[in-house]
Amino acid sequence: MNNQDISKMMVIFDLDGTLWDSAASVAESWNMEIERVTGNDPHFTAEQIQRNMGKTMNEIADDLMSFFTPDERYDIARKCEVFENSYIAEHGGVLFPGVEETLERLTAAGVPMSVVSNCQEGYVPAFMKSMDMYRFFRDYEEWGRSGMLKAANIRLVMERNGIDTAVYVGDIQKDADASAEAGVPCIWAAYGFGHIAEPAAVIHSFDELPAALTQLGFPGLED
Repeated sequence: MNNQDISKMMVIFDLDGTLWDSAASVAESWNMEIERVTGNDPHFTAEQIQRNMGKTMNEIADDLMSFFTPDERYDIARKCEVFENSYIAEHGGVLFPGVEETLERLTAAGVPMSVVSNCQEGYVPAFMKSMDMYRFFRDYEEWGRSGMLKAANIRLVMERNGIDTAVYVGDIQKDADASAEAGVPCIWAAYGFGHIAEPAAVIHSFDELPAALTQLGFPGLED
């Protein structure tokens, strides 16, 4: 990436386990909606939600609602998605330490940034609204909006914004696999929910990101 125009280079972020932890709010919203629909509170925990972060919503439904038939669980999951978005927009989640300050620094340096997640349609805007994050991100894409998985969405965001090179920042192996498929290096957010084998770089806290980007060839981020 040496000697490239930083305006043609993008940092693309995973959301859950990388920028924030919304597991408690997601669990609360799903419990409320499933009780409304079925009359029974499943008592999902934040830990159960964290275990499934990074999967598509159908995959999460398969894991958490296997006691329903596939048609039933996917129908309930669609209802949970809608309620979850409104709940998250109002109640938010917890940003990881250093996220806002580091995004401010990258924005000031002219680094284009986007979010790509395997979430339902509307979840990324709910995150941005609840945490006042719109000002940092040029674009975003979701599994529920595009109907495509993460690798294709990474490429879509790059093409849509005229980006030549990018890095993806994520916390689980599925993020690294998607990055490899998309042809971009992956930075492992080791403070998140999972493990990545052989990442291009590792950050143990979010404020280490500028140094990792410098290591990978992003100019103008040296202290």
